[in-house]
Amino acid sequence: MRAVDRRKRDDRRGGAVVELAFVAPLFILLILGLIESARLGMVAQLLTTAAREGCRVAIIYGSTQTTVQNAVDQVLAGSGISVGTVNPTPSNWQTISNGSAVTVSLSVPYSSVSWLPTPLFLGGTTISASATMSSENP
Repeated sequence: MRAVDRRKRDDRRGGAVVELAFVAPLFILLILGLIESARLGMVAQLLTTAAREGCRVAIIYGSTQTTVQNAVDQVLAGSGISVGTVNPTPSNWQTISNGSAVTVSLSVPYSSVSWLPTPLFLGGTTISASATMSSENP
């Protein structure tokens, strides 16, 4: 009886290795997809916060493009995200009347902020955020 049991076990020796060979690549792709999705969400949230802070500064009477840029850069400091020059809209945002809308929009290509050397799934995606508030000019 023991010889028969031993022969059955010997027939299944490589089964676990074959199963791992099928499952491991799928598992690794799943993990990389989770990493990319998490980074996308994090960058989108940071851009939204930076746009909101830049817009809060832009609606204040006497603000300049430099003060708006500094507010955005301060929020993004330490995150490795650079959005370049921030220009609130409309172009005459410093002189528009009280209650008029001022918008600060930010965008960055995902490939420049990805944690992976080459993004697998989201490489061509552009992450954008904007905030609109009412001007407080007199």
